[in-house]
Amino acid sequence: MKNELNISFPSKLINVQTSRAILIGFLAELDLPMSVINELKTALSEAVTNAIVHGYNNDESCVVSLYFSYDDFSIKMIVEDKGVGIENIDAAKEPLFSTKFDEERAGLGFTIMEVFTDSLQIDSVLGSGTKVTMIKNYAS
Repeated sequence: MKNELNISFPSKLINVQTSRAILIGFLAELDLPMSVINELKTALSEAVTNAIVHGYNNDESCVVSLYFSYDDFSIKMIVEDKGVGIENIDAAKEPLFSTKFDEERAGLGFTIMEVFTDSLQIDSVLGSGTKVTMIKNYAS
């Protein structure tokens, strides 16, 4: 492992932006192409937003945890909440699926995460929370 970082923050939507800024700073040493940085920021935004909106139902008193790491070949991002969990992960991964039906929710979060990473793993237990692990491969 070349480097790793653990951080937790209140489940406020403003912290989606904060998590992106932290990721950019964490990865600065790698001198990655802007396209890779943008893909990682987008995937992270989707995961953090899901934790806040779906996991915690926008309850700002809860906590979202992030873990970032990288080595010479890949970058790992883990977003974890202790919220309601996902009843059916396969259904949740389907494009346009959402537990929140309004104009702001497109139901594409997991689809976007899959497109912009090389590996997506979702572990969830009803009533205990969700852990989303994303890996992006790169050449150093």
